[in-house]
Amino acid sequence: MKKPSDEESERFDFGKNWSYFLNHIDERVVEEAKSSLHAMLGLDGDGLQGKSFLDIGSGSGLFSLAARLSGARVRSFDLDSHSVQCTRELKRRYLPDDDAWTIEARSILDNDLGAVLGQFDVVYSWGVLHHTGRLWQALEHAVELVGETGTLYIAIYNDQERTSIRWKRIKRLYNVLPRWLRFLVLYPALLRIWGPTTVRELPRGRLFGTWRTYSEHNRGMSPWRDVVDWVGGYPFEVAKPEEVVDFCRGHNLELIRLKTCGGGRGCNEYVFSRRVADK
Repeated sequence: MKKPSDEESERFDFGKNWSYFLNHIDERVVEEAKSSLHAMLGLDGDGLQGKSFLDIGSGSGLFSLAARLSGARVRSFDLDSHSVQCTRELKRRYLPDDDAWTIEARSILDNDLGAVLGQFDVVYSWGVLHHTGRLWQALEHAVELVGETGTLYIAIYNDQERTSIRWKRIKRLYNVLPRWLRFLVLYPALLRIWGPTTVRELPRGRLFGTWRTYSEHNRGMSPWRDVVDWVGGYPFEVAKPEEVVDFCRGHNLELIRLKTCGGGRGCNEYVFSRRVADK
């Protein structure tokens, strides 16, 4: 048996975390995902009708499903085999016989993506490119898949400088530890992430109120699964908003919407539109 490389052995099992999240998905979560997708893309309910939609790093498959239910022709891929299985399971639950949604195992770092996949009206990759270990190469490949008048919607971890360096060390430690010892990293991180919010809510009589309503304001996501994803998410790279914007402008993409995490921990979200060259 081939021995895994250091990069492979330290990589977080994103798909296994998504498999637990599948138990959380219901009609309410699907509607919240659709609403957040439409809002960021600036679309109404039928805004994706007939468009081609590429989901890079589909994870649970939730946003591929949201795009398909909004009328798009969807192609989903993920490097993680468990994520591919999760996406296929979600399709089986909601759209088992739909031939306008294809799912496959593939990496955004593959050099032949443009020739194999072609280009799309919407290229979507939320919180994925920074986990490849080659952020800028992954972003360049994603940009190449955007059609002539297409849209790119990405989310990339914010660069907090020294704080990001500390989190990178924590994430790597989590992944090199035996599974039965990972709680030594996970639980203190949970307290660091959620402790201040809990303390602020206590005197207001809203203990765990933000936790309970988390999915309503965070794309239908689960707070616990997001904590596990954050602590374990390795490889881990970050970028400042101006770096991402300048890179995409250099590839003929114009920023049309930016939602930042306020300079803190988390992802900045970007929507770019392909500029049409003057004739």
